[in-house]
Amino acid sequence: MWRGLWTLAAQAARGPRRLCTRRSSGAAAPGSGATIFALSSGQGRCGIAVIRTSGPSSGHALRILTAAGDLPPARHASLRLLSDPRSGEPLDRALVLWFPGPRSFTGEDCVEFHVHGGPAVVSGVLQALGSVPGLRPAEAGEFTRRAFANGKLNLTEVEGLADLIHAETEAQRRQALRQLDGELGHLCRGWAETLTKALAHVEAYIDFGEDDNLEEGVLEQGGSTWWGRKTPVSPQRLPSLSLFACLLSPTADIEVRALEVALGAHLRDARRGQRLRSGAHVVVTGPPNAGKSSLVNLLSRKPVSIVSPEPGTTRDVLETPVDLAGFPVLLSDTAGLREGVGPVEQEGVRRARERLEQADLILAMLDASDLASPSSCNFLATVVASVGARSPSDSSQRLLLVLNKSDLLSPEGPGPRPDLPPHLLLSCLTGEGLDGLLEALRKELAAVCGDPSTGSPLLTRARHQHHLQGCLDALSHYKPSKDLALAAEALRVARGHLTRLTGGGGTEEILDIIFRDFCVGK
Repeated sequence: MWRGLWTLAAQAARGPRRLCTRRSSGAAAPGSGATIFALSSGQGRCGIAVIRTSGPSSGHALRILTAAGDLPPARHASLRLLSDPRSGEPLDRALVLWFPGPRSFTGEDCVEFHVHGGPAVVSGVLQALGSVPGLRPAEAGEFTRRAFANGKLNLTEVEGLADLIHAETEAQRRQALRQLDGELGHLCRGWAETLTKALAHVEAYIDFGEDDNLEEGVLEQGGSTWWGRKTPVSPQRLPSLSLFACLLSPTADIEVRALEVALGAHLRDARRGQRLRSGAHVVVTGPPNAGKSSLVNLLSRKPVSIVSPEPGTTRDVLETPVDLAGFPVLLSDTAGLREGVGPVEQEGVRRARERLEQADLILAMLDASDLASPSSCNFLATVVASVGARSPSDSSQRLLLVLNKSDLLSPEGPGPRPDLPPHLLLSCLTGEGLDGLLEALRKELAAVCGDPSTGSPLLTRARHQHHLQGCLDALSHYKPSKDLALAAEALRVARGHLTRLTGGGGTEEILDIIFRDFCVGK
């Protein structure tokens, strides 16, 4: 019996380590075994261009291009004359860096050539590398894919690197850095370890419950007992107490229930991370001539919309991507809401109302000098009041009421309106009140997209949400089942979703989709 117990404990002990350490994912990089090379810096003329290689022939290529017998010291920049191996013609005097594997970005032998950034120099060095036997040009994302295959990055960190490369705003950069640092991966591995411990408890009871006369309620037992024994097991009775550490964790059932709560909280927050990655939808709306187009031009810092005193100038939805207070935003200018005088304007109003339903944040604009007009009163009653009446749990839509043309008001401000909701005063003409509006937008967008500098890591992709939802669904079959074998299977399925989220067991199709967005050289 002890031999079987030893085997089970060893398997359970190996489980957490496999999930908590970076190992090869088992996914072979395309053309693995070959040595690849590519220009890793940007295209075009520049002061310095970086060309790098990865693979077993990297050291050989460095020797050939530098005509040197010895490799330079590892991870130290060395000045070398690069020559064409076919003609011996000098190509450039460059800094070279030698990164022997596995202490490199890809885990393989790597070389970086820091050459002058002229097109002729770059082209000459690339052609020289292509003439070295065993070297070939890299495919898009192949360096990062090799880093993933060699256990240098897990899949969430790869996605964080891709997001960092494409980040256009401060908030996107912060979120991408957190994911590249492995915060989401560490969180998932911790959850997977919790499930591994619980699974060890259940499988131990299934395998040894009858032989060892274990009691009911094994899942609720603490670490001071051995699977339901009332008498603690002395360390001398165990072959290796460290192997049983994962089986002696206290209150396994409570930890699984706490995990369910944590998963639910992250899933409820999933849309925020996706908005942060792809951009929140902000719609500017209001009656005609409220200054909507002027505000869009002011926020985007370019003439996106035509501004005219004539009502109904904007007939269609005009959209532009904007960096607002550090957050990515798709800003939409819409037609003024009124009963249109013609079919074209009526279609514009219909499209404006359609965009309102899709908005994450509504910038509702009114003319501060014309609050008593029928169009302003109707807008307050239909749009502002209806969105404000929704509770946060019913809708994720948020609204900011902006009273434009404050430069036309008397020093006392707008006329008395006891029913007027909280609002901001702005003059698109003079810019007065713009700083206050930007600060309010920052707070609202932080609520819509999440603050990447605080709190738990955000779920930035639909793939993250899919696996966490699958894990939560599997855990819903864990406790209700009277059959311990079914409970163990539920834990196993739930743990599998967490493993696949960080890259274990991923299919080639999924990996191809993720890596195809990388540029060549990364």
